[in-house]
Amino acid sequence: MKLTGPSIERFLARPDPAVRLALVFGPDGGLVRERATAIARAVVPDLNDPFRVAELTGASLDEDPARLADEAAAISMIGGRRVIRLRDLSDKHAKAIAGFLDDPAGDAMIVAEAGDLPGKRSALRTAVEEAANGAAIACYADDSASLDDLIDAVLRKARLDIDPGAQSWLIERLGADRALSRGELDKLVLYMGEGAKRVTLEDVRAAVGDASDIGIDDVVEAALSGDMPRLERSLERCRQAGENAVVILRSVSRQVLQLQLARSLVDSGTPAERALMQLRPPVRFPRDRAFKAQLNRWSGRHLNDAVDLLIEAELDCKTTGNPTDALTARALMRIAGVAARAGRR
Repeated sequence: MKLTGPSIERFLARPDPAVRLALVFGPDGGLVRERATAIARAVVPDLNDPFRVAELTGASLDEDPARLADEAAAISMIGGRRVIRLRDLSDKHAKAIAGFLDDPAGDAMIVAEAGDLPGKRSALRTAVEEAANGAAIACYADDSASLDDLIDAVLRKARLDIDPGAQSWLIERLGADRALSRGELDKLVLYMGEGAKRVTLEDVRAAVGDASDIGIDDVVEAALSGDMPRLERSLERCRQAGENAVVILRSVSRQVLQLQLARSLVDSGTPAERALMQLRPPVRFPRDRAFKAQLNRWSGRHLNDAVDLLIEAELDCKTTGNPTDALTARALMRIAGVAARAGRR
């Protein structure tokens, strides 16, 4: 079944006992991980319990397809329902997941995580949505309403109120990734310290720091993931913040060069997880999920074309006298178009 809206929050708080596998997926890796952790913790409060929690990856299913059923059938030595955390799934694992849902072993709850899955064309997503004992939860970048709720929740827990102007300022600058947004809010809470009652605009500006970095990260993520609406919003945010066009282009270029190296490693037979750790610097949480999703979209040839396009755009910004914002937007929209078409294949 497919969960949306309020049904997601109800499921996170109390997973349906009839559901044997929950698939949490989408381009917002931070939100994927947050929701997957909430589901797992609702079943096993201590996720460090080695007797009740097992960790698997898509790569481990590739090596041994029976591993999922074996883990699901295992019984905890100390009693209680077990959780199997299954990370880094993709459409190539749809057959294995569908097979498990058709004839599930044991009673363990499987909490599966995946990157962006292309709508009705995703075999994995379809397998879970059509199963009565499966639950699929999509995770997309926060909009203004969900960011508003996130800010309220974090500050309420810290017993802090916030001025409307300060909340609006945060909403405009957060949202690229749930983990990044929550991290910025946690920094704000630490900055306020004990005894504080109300957060002002000056407080958020001081605590969140250089919010333009968040905006540039959002541009990079949107362009290489093929998210045109998000790219337009992020570019406008950077323009209003006065960000230099060349700085934006070079930020995208750095990510493209990392993707090139990772693509080369993967094409030569290195598993994606290992390839990410071989990069310098290594790609770790919270960037790893979005990076792997981009890696799946981009071929070596298209990455080479993107490098050429970015070099040409930077040169045009420096030499033509044309508006640099327009030159940058045109180049990044072309790159996003390539990524979007790749995601539809």
